[in-house]
Amino acid sequence: MQGFSRQNLYYSKNFYEFYAERIHISSNNAIVPQAEGQLQVADNYRIIFDIPWGHQKVIISKAQNIEEALFYAHQTLSNGWSRSVLENQLKQQFYEHYGQGQTNFSQTLPALTADMAQEVVKDPYWFDFVSVSQKARERDIEKQLVTHITQFLLEQGKGFAFVGEQYCLSLNNKEYFCDLLFYHIPLRAYVVIELKNGNFKPEHLGQLNFYQNLINNTLRGEYDNPTIGMLFCRDKDRIEVEYALQNISSPIGVIEFNVSELLPENLKSKLPTVEEVEEELNKFVE
Repeated sequence: MQGFSRQNLYYSKNFYEFYAERIHISSNNAIVPQAEGQLQVADNYRIIFDIPWGHQKVIISKAQNIEEALFYAHQTLSNGWSRSVLENQLKQQFYEHYGQGQTNFSQTLPALTADMAQEVVKDPYWFDFVSVSQKARERDIEKQLVTHITQFLLEQGKGFAFVGEQYCLSLNNKEYFCDLLFYHIPLRAYVVIELKNGNFKPEHLGQLNFYQNLINNTLRGEYDNPTIGMLFCRDKDRIEVEYALQNISSPIGVIEFNVSELLPENLKSKLPTVEEVEEELNKFVE
């Protein structure tokens, strides 16, 4: 074989060394476990040949261990991640945060559904496509999330269908508006999201639970699972959340989220403009 660049030979060597301790790859790409009784483990490794080489280079250069590498390979294949999305998920440490949100799913959902729902919830979420000031209202963040709905759905994971923002729910001739409403196809359940641009407060769960009850009674179909509530806040006390979730019968997750914060006006005025920077650079060029 020929035509390999120096860099590709380097990555090929790294690829071999990265996986060689756990598996043996024969000349025909057959994967053989290094120790007896590891056939199931070897089967799991075959996914490394199902993702593009460009993705594989990103994974082996960023992943800390084989388990993390296989996780990203599976997520890439199941979610159809582009290379840029994969790089962003590695940057945001998706592996470490996967399924780490505080929830009561194990107490409020059937076992299989609870496991699936828990996988959807990571903590924290990082919405780096949203730029707001520190004093931004929830509505400002919500508007940007909706504007960039594709990125938001990718951050959420596979299976979410967008239903609406400020979705209207009616009760006794009164109207109530939940921030964001989705339907999760694999879970067969509505997912209602409330955004709080501040610290978690126990009373937030009462509002979210109210919306869940309305959705269950007005939108939920015969074969739908109970509506899942997700409360996004900027900061939380894990013990406080744990106590707040006790004895709540509706499935709820409480998750921190981060956004890109804009510089305060008083700092902006102290920074040079683009024109000023260019002017200084031109002095050196001349």
